[in-house]
Amino acid sequence: MSRIHALIAALCLAPTVALAQLATAPFEGRLKKIHESKSISLAYRTDAQPFSFEDMDKKPAGYTVDLCKAVVGVIERQIGVAPLQVKWVPVTTQNRFSTIASGQADMECGASTVTLGRLKEVSFSTLTFVDGTGVLVRSSTAGNSLMDLANKKIGVIAGTSNERALADALKAKVVTATIVPVATRDQGLEQLEAGSIDAFASDRVLLVGLASKSKDPKSLALLADALSYEPYAIALPRGDWALQQSVNAALAQIYKSAALPELYGRWFAPLGRPSPALELMYALGRLPE
Repeated sequence: MSRIHALIAALCLAPTVALAQLATAPFEGRLKKIHESKSISLAYRTDAQPFSFEDMDKKPAGYTVDLCKAVVGVIERQIGVAPLQVKWVPVTTQNRFSTIASGQADMECGASTVTLGRLKEVSFSTLTFVDGTGVLVRSSTAGNSLMDLANKKIGVIAGTSNERALADALKAKVVTATIVPVATRDQGLEQLEAGSIDAFASDRVLLVGLASKSKDPKSLALLADALSYEPYAIALPRGDWALQQSVNAALAQIYKSAALPELYGRWFAPLGRPSPALELMYALGRLPE
């Protein structure tokens, strides 16, 4: 049995009053569909390592993917249906939220930041991770801060919270630089390695994963500056309180479990212990019954 399967099994075997109450309650919204169809559709990113990506066998993998698998294991107990058939739906930065809003998937298990603007299209679970916008540069770049990128070209995925964070940081520090829109992180890495851009901005943990995929990881470095606060969560259908409550109850149970350190360590061991901000996030996510 794999570690993530052991985690799911442990969580499913842990009885709680809240789960018993939910299992006997009438189901609404997507939860009703999940119960009747005995299946659940999970959207995942193919390019957001280590949160959500495809492994060498082209199967979904990553921290948020494993977290969603554990959530599904708890939901099975909540609704009294086991096993649920899991349908994996690949999404991109551009269509991840519309896929949830249109009903093509029930949850988005990627690396999505909660913003007020996005809440107009989808809802979110309680937080699953906290990160910040960082900047990846070539190791040969002089300096170690955003100020040192004056008059340089900085790539960023268009339409993301990283793009807004970069623009705000440049304005706040009165730094003149050219923002170059790119479609994907892989494209940003290619342009950075080729010298078409001087830096690439994205979530810091994602940049660590991106650098590990480069031709020469030692040739790249992260700037010291963190440009923003990025709170991650699982994207859910807007206004579907039943599914949102179900997912939040599952996350609370996971965060209370002894398996959480294993889940974190599997994907973030090189980063050391969770940051104080992440420890606080887990603590706040342990909602009481």
